[in-house]
Amino acid sequence: MRYNKSSTLIIKLLIIKYFSVLCASQADFDFFYFVQQWPGAYCDTKHHSCCYPKTGKPTAEFSIHGLWPNHKDGSWPSNCNPDSVFDRLEISDLMGSLQKNWPSLSCPSSNGFRFWSHEWEKHGTCSESELNQHDYFATALKLKEKVNLLKILKNAEIEPDDGFYSLDSIVKAIEAVTSHAPGMECNKDSAGNSQLYQVYLCVDTSGSEIIECPILPRGRCDSSVQFPKF
Repeated sequence: MRYNKSSTLIIKLLIIKYFSVLCASQADFDFFYFVQQWPGAYCDTKHHSCCYPKTGKPTAEFSIHGLWPNHKDGSWPSNCNPDSVFDRLEISDLMGSLQKNWPSLSCPSSNGFRFWSHEWEKHGTCSESELNQHDYFATALKLKEKVNLLKILKNAEIEPDDGFYSLDSIVKAIEAVTSHAPGMECNKDSAGNSQLYQVYLCVDTSGSEIIECPILPRGRCDSSVQFPKF
């Protein structure tokens, strides 16, 4: 069968379109880090001050920091789609839950929109092959509900009482419930104490299942860490 130049061009365009659709349907990252932070450590650090949201002091619970696409080699994508801007109307039905579970503690005091906008535009846009804007935030909230870190630690007699606990005991308490070792990140307070700050869990690209971390973040924690009050 013979093709003229016009037919050949059409075939080439169809092939390009096919592979473009195929690539768009596949995740361009390997897993998520689901990151929760302890507000007591965020507010008790020598590096920055904290301000409560305009809705008032958050409850003494771990709060969401983010849901971050990552690659297995330790690199990560960011700001993947400048045209996909944060739209508060997209998440209007999630607002109450976001204010409770994903509050901003940065200064000046805010209503959270700046924080959520940053997380979506830097991280969320890199997961659009899997999650749209509403699903991105809803998925993080479901993961927070699925993994209640404070309850897990309290059940292991690890309390936010300004006491010191072995890092190993914290890791094992979380691993016993999730079946996977978490990544731990600590900060330093003004006295130089290593404090439990953030917990990283790895999640598959659909955002539904906790998985073994392909690579763990370097958290610089001491072998014994303080669990500060909030």
